[in-house]
This record gives sequence, structure tokens and C-alpha cells, in this order.
Amino acid sequence: MNIEHLKLFIRIAATHNISLAGSELRLSAAVASAHINKLEAGLGVRLIHRTTRKVSLTEEGIAFLPYAEDVISSIEAARMSVGAGNASPIGTLRVAAPASFGRMHILPALTNFLTLYPELNVDLKLSDTIVDLVEGGFDIAIRNSQLKDSSLIARKLAADNRILCASPSYLQKHAEPATPQELNSHQCITLMGLDDWAFQTPKGQVNIKAKGNFRTDNGEAVRDACINGLGITINSRWSIYKHLQNGELIQILKDYPLVSDTAIWAVYPSSRLLAPKVRAFIDYFTDQFGDAPYWE
Repeated sequence: MNIEHLKLFIRIAATHNISLAGSELRLSAAVASAHINKLEAGLGVRLIHRTTRKVSLTEEGIAFLPYAEDVISSIEAARMSVGAGNASPIGTLRVAAPASFGRMHILPALTNFLTLYPELNVDLKLSDTIVDLVEGGFDIAIRNSQLKDSSLIARKLAADNRILCASPSYLQKHAEPATPQELNSHQCITLMGLDDWAFQTPKGQVNIKAKGNFRTDNGEAVRDACINGLGITINSRWSIYKHLQNGELIQILKDYPLVSDTAIWAVYPSSRLLAPKVRAFIDYFTDQFGDAPYWE
């Protein structure tokens, strides 16, 4: 069984397109189609349905897919095991990350990462949509939220410390709130669907239903609206640390920390072995951010 044929099949399963999957592996559409024909002939079953519009897996293809993924992961791990433990990871590492965090903190660090591992290529998808790692063919994803998917293995890269802040211009026009309850008389900028703010107080947890005349579905827009004086909001330190340093934003209600267990996680499917390229990425960024990230 040809390993390259298996890699191609895995990408076809993710993209539902033979030409696209072939191009990712530097194969023409004709060669990619021929490779799949050989794989099916060797197995004696049809793995994919071909139509003029798209490609889909047959029942046999669906059953075969996880085994093909495990074979590729096992081979990569096996190759590394006989490389005296020091061989450099090779191939393409497909990473998904939230748009803002990825642009601000993953992308700048990739220069040194790729210098350390010159035989590694990185495909980085920046999107605030939670992606399906298996369906999308991703090796690893960065997430800054609570983890609910038990089918994933997670490695914590850094804490996601969230604070309440406002701009000097807003605080000049409105008295700074002294307690969470006083937020009820303020303009609160909210991320859509996240208007329940919970605080730790000496008397226990207090929940506030944040209200205001502006809300958005984009975290950077929340931050920028706060800088522009539209109101008070919650933001992650990794997003606003430079604005805190230059005085564009001011932390408020320091004595009432937010109730939150979010963190920056690296996650990967539990059905796969930890490939050397994934381990290299996790180890590098764990060291990059450290126990006390530079944005804290």
C-alpha cells in the first residue's frame, strides 16, 4: 500500500475535491485520480463516489479513513524514533487558530519556529469559527475558550486572563464604577451572546447582565470600541496589553476579578498519535508563552 496514496485519500476526504487535494500534494488532477484508482484497486473496494460536482466517501471509504490517518501518524512517529531522537520534523503542519490571537501572537513567532525546523511547512488558517480538526484535515488547533469536546486532547499553552477596562475619555465623562452592581448604570460593550458577566466578590459570585447601545461579534471590534470611548468591556490581556501600557485603556474593578476558566489551548484529535511536527509546535509555543506570558 503506497503511503502517498493514503495521504492523498485523507486530503480528498477533507476537501471533497480530487484536484484540490492533489494540488496540496503537488500532484496534477490526472495523477491524483490515477493514484486513487490504484489505491482502490489494491484494496478491492471503491473508496469515493465521483460526480461532476463533488467527491464523497463511500461507506467503505468512511470506514477506511481513520485507519489511513493512524497509519500516516504511526509512520511519521516511527521515522522519528530511529532518527536518534534528534531528527527535524518534516512535512506540512496544518494549524487552525482564532483570527486575532493567531495574527497577534502565533504569526510573529513562526519566523523563529521555521528557522528551527527548516524542513517543516506551516499552513495557518485564521478564523474565529471553531473548525472540525478531522474533517478539515488539521493537525492542531489553538483555542481560547472552555473545552467541551472530549474527543480532543488538549495542552494548555497559557492562561487567558480577562479583565474589565475602559478608556480615559469614557471615565472622564462617567464616574468609574466601584462595584459590579454599578455597571447597571453604564454603557457596556458586549460580544454577541456573552452578556452575562460574573464577578468574584467578598460575598460570593455576582452576575451582571451587561447592557449598552453597542455590541458586535468581533473581539477586536469590542476592544477598539472601548478605546474609542463607547463604554466598558471585558477583554483578554493578550489582546489589550499594549493599550494598557500606552494608557489607551485602563483596568477597572480590580478588586472584583472575573469568574472565568478560559485558557489558550493547543488541541488535536485523540484518535491520532502525537506526530513529531505537532510535538515540536506545542513545545515551542509552550516555551514561547511560558508560565507568565509576555502580555501579562
